[in-house]
Amino acid sequence: VQLQASGGGFVQAGGSLRLSCAYTGRNFDIYAMGWFRQAPGKERELVAVVSRLGGIVYADSVKGRFTVSRDYANSMVYLQMSSLNAEDTAIYYCVGDRVRRQYVAKLSSSYDYWGQGTLVTVSS
Repeated sequence: VQLQASGGGFVQAGGSLRLSCAYTGRNFDIYAMGWFRQAPGKERELVAVVSRLGGIVYADSVKGRFTVSRDYANSMVYLQMSSLNAEDTAIYYCVGDRVRRQYVAKLSSSYDYWGQGTLVTVSS
């Protein structure tokens, strides 16, 4: 399984971006997918993850502004981000969890597959 993220860039506060992640491998092998991020000097944190059962978890800081989605037919995962602010500046990582869980895992150590990261910079 390989993940390839794209779509990062520079945006002004209040703007929008859509991140994309193309993945290889069978959908069956990747139970949950989504995004983590890491800002300078901070720990990596969950942003948004969607499971094959349809469960979705968002970080409190992005609820109502970000939307995660998965396109099984085209092996893509997206993160639509709006109302961006400076605190959203980070490297965003596409992630995949191969374990069939009854919940969406929130710890980065639970995710088996990681993309290379794409940088999002929001100017205030």
